[in-house]
Amino acid sequence: MSSFFQKQQQVAALDPRLGGLMASAGLYNLKALIKAIRSCKTLADERSLIQKESAAIRTAFKDEDPFSRHNNIAKLLYIHMLGYPAHFGQIECLKLVATPRFTDKRLGYLGIMLLLDENTEVLTLVTNGLKNDMNHSNMYVVGLALCTFANIASEEMSRDLCNEIEKLMGSSNTYIRRKAAICAMRIVRKVPDLLDHFSDRTKQLLSDKNHGVLLCAVTLAIEICKADEEALSEYRKAVPLLVRHLKALVTTGYSPEHDVSGITDPFLQVKILRLLRILGKDHPQASEAMNDILAQVATNTEASKNVGNAILYETVLTVLEIEAENGLRVMAINILGKFLGNRDNNIRYVALNTLNKVVAMDTNAVQRHRNIILDCLRDGDISIRRRALELSYALINESNVRVLTRELLSFLEVADNEFKLGMTTQICLAAEKFAPNKRWHIDTVLRVLKLAGNYVREEVLSAFVRLVAHTPELQAYTVQKLFSALHADFSQESLTLAAVWVIGEFGEVLLQGGNFEDEELVREVQAKDVVDLLSSVLDSPYVNEHIRQFVLTALAKLCTRFQNDPAQQARIEQLLTKFDQSIEVEIQQRAVEYVNLLRRKDIRDGVLESMPPPEIRQTVLGTVSESKPVGSTRSDKDSLLDLMGDEMPSGTNAQASPLNGGGAARVQQSTHDLLADIFGASDSLASSTPAGIQATPAASKAKSSVNDILGLFGDSGSSPAPSSTAAPVSNNSSSFGGLDLLGGDAVPPPPLVGAAAATASPSSAQPPSTTQAPGAKAHTAYEKNGLLITLTPTVNPARPDITNVTARFTATGSSEIRSINFQAAVPKSQKLQMQAISKPDVAPGSTETQAMRVMAPNGAQIRLRLRISYAIGEAVQAIQDQVDWSQPTA
Repeated sequence: MSSFFQKQQQVAALDPRLGGLMASAGLYNLKALIKAIRSCKTLADERSLIQKESAAIRTAFKDEDPFSRHNNIAKLLYIHMLGYPAHFGQIECLKLVATPRFTDKRLGYLGIMLLLDENTEVLTLVTNGLKNDMNHSNMYVVGLALCTFANIASEEMSRDLCNEIEKLMGSSNTYIRRKAAICAMRIVRKVPDLLDHFSDRTKQLLSDKNHGVLLCAVTLAIEICKADEEALSEYRKAVPLLVRHLKALVTTGYSPEHDVSGITDPFLQVKILRLLRILGKDHPQASEAMNDILAQVATNTEASKNVGNAILYETVLTVLEIEAENGLRVMAINILGKFLGNRDNNIRYVALNTLNKVVAMDTNAVQRHRNIILDCLRDGDISIRRRALELSYALINESNVRVLTRELLSFLEVADNEFKLGMTTQICLAAEKFAPNKRWHIDTVLRVLKLAGNYVREEVLSAFVRLVAHTPELQAYTVQKLFSALHADFSQESLTLAAVWVIGEFGEVLLQGGNFEDEELVREVQAKDVVDLLSSVLDSPYVNEHIRQFVLTALAKLCTRFQNDPAQQARIEQLLTKFDQSIEVEIQQRAVEYVNLLRRKDIRDGVLESMPPPEIRQTVLGTVSESKPVGSTRSDKDSLLDLMGDEMPSGTNAQASPLNGGGAARVQQSTHDLLADIFGASDSLASSTPAGIQATPAASKAKSSVNDILGLFGDSGSSPAPSSTAAPVSNNSSSFGGLDLLGGDAVPPPPLVGAAAATASPSSAQPPSTTQAPGAKAHTAYEKNGLLITLTPTVNPARPDITNVTARFTATGSSEIRSINFQAAVPKSQKLQMQAISKPDVAPGSTETQAMRVMAPNGAQIRLRLRISYAIGEAVQAIQDQVDWSQPTA
């Protein structure tokens, strides 16, 4: 660069006039500019040179020198392609187009295509120039105008020049017809309303003998058929003509003008196949007319090169899209199967991707290529492995579930971590759906837990626990297998959770042993071995809060299972005592509860007896969220309620996960029902006791037992209750299904549902509370037509983010308020759980209650939208009203 300027200074020194001329004109031509730019050693040098040259070009444009305009525009376009601004040359390009010289026109149109787009205001000046050149006697000038139009035409320009393009499509010159067809395609895309102008012309061009014209005509026909349904039906009449063209291309011999790797004009063949695919879709007659030629193309095309593979792939897509015969579909799938054996990864990926789309269409045909699909699981390309996995899932059925599951488990051992979460879910879902027997189902899930226990969703784990609970004949086998697997590996979280849960529930079965053929089974297990294992789990580096919760519950249950081993019972109590000062509040609370419960030998066996088998729930393939965490991230006592009630409509049934100690529980089941189940009372006891009738002795006994438990911690449970109903007791259960033995609130919190609105249900009603938390203040939310509704919010001291709200309904008038239906909704950032109203009918002067719990971010204001429906006295017409209530600031 420096040498270049030195030479320029030397010339200026010899002749000052010549030096001034060079400075004003810049570099002589494009070749000199390119050479100078390439000689720049730094980006700053290049930028400086471009700036000087751009200034010189501007100066030359002002001089209106027609002879230098061509060189300057050429240099300016090169500068533009380097990324520097060149918009100031737009008008000069228009001037260059107006000159009669062909070379100037060519450069001017090139500049217009590069420097202008359809949104440029200067574009309106180009329309007249294009129109004149489209009527030029030189076909190459016409071609320049058509090429420019096809690149930059706007909607307005398309409307102005539509007639010119239509006329040129009928030209006798094949060169012009071909370019005019491409311009028509631009108009159809920009202004679909104008496609009627080109429909007839396109049909004529489909009969053209020239391959270039025919290629452009087929491309235009595809655009027209996509844009207009009526035109699609008209073009179906051209199917025989297209079939003849395709047949001629397939059967013709060597044609040097159109030959590509031994195949005649593959580009035209592909375009015709695409048009046939559009015309044959959902049309049996058109499909039947093209069946034979598609079979001929599929059998006569050489697949050794990419050119042939492209034609075969388009043929496969066409066969699968139209109403083809079954044999033709099988042949198309076989072609995709051959693609899987190709060395080119791109071809294999395309084949797998297409098979994924058609596997539901003809599963048996795809099944023939199962082995090569499974081989793709070992491919080095991660994209191919992913597509092969998706296809393998879709191929699983009753007849091949054993083989495919075995292959998938083998791949699971070496799979990348990003595959494992989806694989474990799909394998377990397939085992659940197609398992030949329960033994195989259990073995498969156990294998998954061993190989990828850290990548198993909670839904899958819950389904496995339900399966074990409902298969008593295999419980001994399963518990020993889990005991052996856990003894060998603590690192898999889901394996640990499943083993601890099953051992805690069926510990006595584990001690009985069994006669099994599997060598891995532990044949003789002592109570000491079980306690040692759970103690080792607590001490392992892989333990977390969730696992500790499970282990503590399992130890408490095992204490009742090992009745004949007092030493191990004492050891279990010692293990639990170690956690009564844990920094994890939930662990500490459970440890204290369980230790005190184990000391009450009169009730502990009933409380810690085996859970009833939870209700079987069918898992639906594909409904599990990919982003859901592996294990439950909630360790507090509200996790069960959140699992049961999150976004659940009111009045529906919910089932708690067996991992959380739930079993089958109704959403609005009363506390008395829960306790009656625990203490062995009849399931129909509470539901068969009408309101206002004295509870039966069995119910009183259950209540007494609960009061005895609460009495352990200083709560006598002697708060007054109406004599006509059983006393309410909290069922604020932990995430293990145990009782909240520590009590807590002055007003026991009700069983909650996680719905945004709840409807009163007399069957689950509880008597109104007569006490109020200290410092709680009632706020009037609604007062009309003799009905007063007050809301009393109280913050839970242990959980500042939870606010208990008690709604009180008082009939202030002389008429009875009947059929009260109270619903509430909260913003998305908050969660609402509601209990049913104590009684939907309120007598004059009396008060009924309904409890709610709102979970909101710390410091957030509680906001409720209330909807109230009720009737007054003997009136038939119900009154409906809606109000908004916000928690007053302190």
